[in-house]
Amino acid sequence: MKTPMRRSAICASAAALLISVVGATGGPASGLPAGEEDGELKFGYVLPETGQLSFLGPPQIESVKFAIQQINDAGGVLGKPVPAVVASDEAGQEAVAAQSADRVLAAGVDAVIGAAASGMSLAFIDRVTGAGVVQCSASNTAPTFTNYDDGGYYFRTAPSDVLQGPVLADVVREDGHERVAVIGRADDYGRGLLRATEQSLRDGGATVALAETYDPRATNFDQIVQQVRDSDPDAVVVIAFEEGARILQGLLEAGLGPDNVGVYGADGLRSEELPSLVSRGDPERLAGMKGTAPASAANEQYVKDLRKFAPQLKELQYAPQAFDCVNTIALAAEKAKSDNPEVFAKEMNGITKDGEKCNSFADCKRLLAAGRDIDYDGVSGPLEFTDAGEPGRATIEVYTYDDQAQLRTLRTEVSTQE
Repeated sequence: MKTPMRRSAICASAAALLISVVGATGGPASGLPAGEEDGELKFGYVLPETGQLSFLGPPQIESVKFAIQQINDAGGVLGKPVPAVVASDEAGQEAVAAQSADRVLAAGVDAVIGAAASGMSLAFIDRVTGAGVVQCSASNTAPTFTNYDDGGYYFRTAPSDVLQGPVLADVVREDGHERVAVIGRADDYGRGLLRATEQSLRDGGATVALAETYDPRATNFDQIVQQVRDSDPDAVVVIAFEEGARILQGLLEAGLGPDNVGVYGADGLRSEELPSLVSRGDPERLAGMKGTAPASAANEQYVKDLRKFAPQLKELQYAPQAFDCVNTIALAAEKAKSDNPEVFAKEMNGITKDGEKCNSFADCKRLLAAGRDIDYDGVSGPLEFTDAGEPGRATIEVYTYDDQAQLRTLRTEVSTQE
């Protein structure tokens, strides 16, 4: 969690840029303040077009655009087509992400999709929700957001790491490991998933030989690799983003590879390119590594349709969750009969549970028009939002890299908050 001083500094920088974007008139580019009701539902996004999580950008961005196309094919929201999404880059830098959020808000949007990284969302969540605009992230998993003071405007379709951690721990223990080293980024994502995994390992009877965070901006990771080696583990869990490739390189050089200890990752490392990034000349050295991630490709029809819409996509991680962010917001506006976030935010949780099941915007819209309560089951699975505006259950994928270092799904598991 950032200190108030840090957040204030970010917001001050962002506000300065907002003035330069808005111009001397003092009003947003659209002529209306963000979140103002005008009968037209407007979306913006702050997602990684560049930076260390840029591989997560295209699937979410294209899925947002695909959702808007399907909504418009079904007649739009409140009788009007949804305009093109206002785009902005989170870039893997807090200050840039905050500035990007300001640019999107200046366009008069009603909802912001993003950021992808939990830390980037924390850089601007106060700015967005404080403006009375809905924010929905498809991939924020840090437990921090569950009890965050967002005024009822922040939602996520990605499950909290409170749900992913136990599954990751189960995978490690099922493979027979008893002495585990767990390392993670020193940010909200890394600390949250580390704690959830560590606790579940201990509850299951495993010994946690090391539970340590590291600075993801470090120039090298020799120190954390040495700490892992000194702890003498029979399994290592690495909770990382792009920098995890260098950590895995160090572990291999230290003799801690999948051929002699268990090596595990999470959603931040789930990438088809990881083996070649870790060992370009011999990617098979990563064969046998396993990990977990919120499931992203279970809905075959959605995957087929998205690939037809955006054939250039390779990764689909968090694409379904981004699609569900857009649909949930659009259906909440239909339910509320308003594009004012202050009004439709109150409908967001209710339309995901306790009503008549529907799984597309068109079908759900017809039920709402008939005066029915709906239970929107998204393409990422049943959402069942809790009062905190997040899934109360999640489908978690268990993945591995096979003998040819190809990414494969082993199975999926359902995890539920108790």
